[in-house]
Amino acid sequence: MKAHEETMLDNLSDASTTEKTSSELPRLSLVYPKHPTYGVDIFISGKEGASDLELLRKSGITTVVNCAVNLDFNFVDQPKLVSDHRNSIHGPGEIRYYKIGLIDGDGNPDTQMLAAHYILRAALEQVLPEKPSYPRRERGGVLVNCRGGRSRSVVVVSLFLHLTLPDQFETLERAIDFVREKREIPKDEWYKAPKPVLAASAERAAGWARAIESGKA
Repeated sequence: MKAHEETMLDNLSDASTTEKTSSELPRLSLVYPKHPTYGVDIFISGKEGASDLELLRKSGITTVVNCAVNLDFNFVDQPKLVSDHRNSIHGPGEIRYYKIGLIDGDGNPDTQMLAAHYILRAALEQVLPEKPSYPRRERGGVLVNCRGGRSRSVVVVSLFLHLTLPDQFETLERAIDFVREKREIPKDEWYKAPKPVLAASAERAAGWARAIESGKA
C-alpha cells in the first residue's frame, strides 16, 4: 500500500501546495489507497478538485460522491451517448455521480448521516447491468467531496473507514484524526473540521450501522 500511495501522491503533486494556510488545502487528497475490501483509492476534495474532470481522470477517479446540498456538477459531455437522452443537459456523465446533500451544520435529519454511509457503500458495491443505457461501468478511485473538502466530506469518509476497517480505526475519533492529517487540515482548524454537530451525528450513525450489520448477520 505504501508504494502505491507514494505513486499517487507524486501524480497529485501539481494539485497541492507546499505550505497550507487556514484557507488553503490540496485540490485533491488521497486519503486511503487501495481499500482492502473494495480495492479502490479513496479521495477527498472541495469544489475545485471535484469539478476538474482532467484531474479526476489523471488520478484514476471514476466515481464522485457529493456530500454538499448546496453544490452540484454537470459531468455530461456527451448528451446523446444514450439514444433516449434527447435534451442537451441530459445523459450519462463522464463520471459516476452520487449525491448525499448534507448541510454543513445543524438541519440534517438525524438519520441522514447513516444514509450517507450507505450511499458511499452503494457507490462501491453497485453492479451495473450490461446495457447501453449504463455506459459508465468502470471501477476506479472514489472521490468524496463537499464545498471546501474539510467538514462534510471528512466526516463521511471517517465514518466509512471506522465502520469498514474497525481493526485500523477502532473509534470514530481516530478515523477523523487520520482523515484530517491526510487532507492536510491545519491543526488549529480541527475544532471545526468537521463541524462538531456532524461528528456527533456520525457517532450515532455508527451505532445504528453496527446494529443493522449485526441484525443482517
